[in-house]
Amino acid sequence: MKKLKRLLRRIFLFTLFAILIIVIYNMIRFGSKQVKVDRIAEVAISDQAVNRLAKAIQIPTISRSTHIDTSAFVGFIAYLNSNFPKTHRLLERKTINDYSLIYKWAGKNSVLKPALFLAHIDVVPVEESLSQWKHPPFSGTVEDGYIYGRGTLDDKSSLVGIMEAIEQLIGEGYRPERTIYLAFGHDEEIGGRNGAKAIAQYFDKKHLEFEYVLDEGSLVLTKGMPGISKPIGLIGIAEKGYATVKLSAKTEGGHSSMPPAQTAIGTLSKAITTLEENPMPASFDGPTGMLMDYAGPEASIPIRMALANRWLFGGLLKKQFAKKPTTNAIMRTTTAVTMIDGGIQENVLPTQASATLNFRIRPGDDIKTVENHIKNTINNELISIKTDRSSRNPSKISDDKAFGFRVIQRTLQEIFPDVVVAPSLVVAGTDSKHYQQVAVNTYRLLPFQLGTDELDRIHGVDERISIENYTRAVRFYHQLIKNSCE
Repeated sequence: MKKLKRLLRRIFLFTLFAILIIVIYNMIRFGSKQVKVDRIAEVAISDQAVNRLAKAIQIPTISRSTHIDTSAFVGFIAYLNSNFPKTHRLLERKTINDYSLIYKWAGKNSVLKPALFLAHIDVVPVEESLSQWKHPPFSGTVEDGYIYGRGTLDDKSSLVGIMEAIEQLIGEGYRPERTIYLAFGHDEEIGGRNGAKAIAQYFDKKHLEFEYVLDEGSLVLTKGMPGISKPIGLIGIAEKGYATVKLSAKTEGGHSSMPPAQTAIGTLSKAITTLEENPMPASFDGPTGMLMDYAGPEASIPIRMALANRWLFGGLLKKQFAKKPTTNAIMRTTTAVTMIDGGIQENVLPTQASATLNFRIRPGDDIKTVENHIKNTINNELISIKTDRSSRNPSKISDDKAFGFRVIQRTLQEIFPDVVVAPSLVVAGTDSKHYQQVAVNTYRLLPFQLGTDELDRIHGVDERISIENYTRAVRFYHQLIKNSCE
């Protein structure tokens, strides 16, 4: 018996020692993926650039699912014409469905595949939050180093910043080797069907294939990851899918004085609670694992050790990620109950109740996976499940070793000298989903550095961008165009 105990102890110590060696070895092999770049001269940006963005914010290009104010979109197109005269003299322009725009800046080398920069003209409504704004949302107020207004973060600052960069490059006498296309949709906030989708179909008919596409998406986050003091520049290499699912429960009605054990609302409520308590499985496969591979080597030793050995610490990491909505969203398909309906009067048993759930689907899952999860988790034949036809699967994952990723990474590190660059998963939707047939690799990045406490301003009250952030974004696009042509 003693011999057996000694043997087991030796086996345990040997196993422990072997695990320790593997952990240390993996951490040593967990090398940096950052690119070494030389510092570049900071391009001067005119003070008038801020005024031009403020003017763009003053045009209320709101898109609603029911209608748009056509005069605002016509006014915005006129604004672009008058504020960027060099660009409009030199670049070819085409209008799609009246309000979406394509620009083509012809390159000198027709052998090179063109690059495509996306942005959108429209913004979300403000009516419900109007009284809470410090400055009117379409005032374009410039105060204390910030430009205020709807669209400063999503997405006019990107659109106008791209135009500003091109206008400046033309003024410098620059002509690109690679053809540069710009595509500005007018209905991104309501799905992009008449804007980006139509533009992409136009490109497809022209048999265009882009070297890479760059759209809005991820950001440069200050203190974006525990154990890393530097800002993290996240390049979105994939976008989550989107599924709207309606759950309905039907039971016999009657008088509320003689209720059954569970009403239609009770049955539905139990199903919703069960789904919330049993989320879809978490995974570090795909973009989230790649984020860890890029950011992990730059982290403090404990974090680096855990990220380099996810085979051992994966469970612990998933528990930590699940504590915050932002990190939980990048490792699993999320479930959100967004609408509920049922009952007609306080003393009448409802005959039916329904709830609408929104699922944001991570790469690796799909619409069918979501439907099976709902069915198996609820396990109740009284609940009917209907998926909306507008639902879509996740985007394909773009290559982090391709030219597009590398040139964006390099440009980020040139414009944000202390940044740690990493691939990421974009949890919201962008126009880029419509362009998959015309580009193998699509990347999603807004070159703004924000703290996590500022993210609520996107689509929120007092949306704003700092002048420093905006001028740096112009420099980013200016440099990216040049780098893309080398």
